[in-house]
Amino acid sequence: MTDSIVQSLEPIALFGGGETGKSAVSRALAVAGSVAAADGGARCALGNGVFPEAVIGDFDSLSDADRAMLPEKVLHHIAEQDSTDFDKALRHISAPVVVAVGFTGGRLDHTIAAMNTLVVRAHQRCILLGEQELVFVAPPSITLDLPAGSVCSLFPMGPVTGRSVGLKWPIEGLAFSPSARVGTSNEITGPLELDVDAPNMLVILPAAYFETVLDALMRCDAHWPARAE
Repeated sequence: MTDSIVQSLEPIALFGGGETGKSAVSRALAVAGSVAAADGGARCALGNGVFPEAVIGDFDSLSDADRAMLPEKVLHHIAEQDSTDFDKALRHISAPVVVAVGFTGGRLDHTIAAMNTLVVRAHQRCILLGEQELVFVAPPSITLDLPAGSVCSLFPMGPVTGRSVGLKWPIEGLAFSPSARVGTSNEITGPLELDVDAPNMLVILPAAYFETVLDALMRCDAHWPARAE
């Protein structure tokens, strides 16, 4: 297990260097007990008047000006180039949920890489929060009280099966895979109960339900084990 740089019993807001909107930033800060940044994400934190508890990454996108504003003790340089700064940061955070902003909505390859990291680090619950949508890895079992008619997309990042209650098109008996069956544009019909057998299913919902999702993940007892390094 990798040693933690940032630890909290409350959600942690993690800022990335990609596009961020005022709504996502303010909602993340409203629920966070502390703030961290992945490399150039320090600019977003500082720009919102927040000094991160830790800045983690290879520092190839941390500007000299931003670095000069930060005490050395918060700078955690990780030189290896085999992972993204998001992965570097997430694997060194210990919290019930990480709320990550600035990792979606910009370059498509960066967004896909962030979603891959969600799956690789599924034991560390994390919500990618954008202005329009949010994404998280489905835990083994979760219940969400969402309004009927809401769009709910399920996208597999690997083989996964499961069971659902409260979806217009139930998923029981279906074998999901990124190269075969996916579950985009499903519809909520009532309180959603979702069970899956592998840490490979991304749940994509409107960002309006962020607080509901955060509360459900905080209360959820079912966890995925950490993958072997």
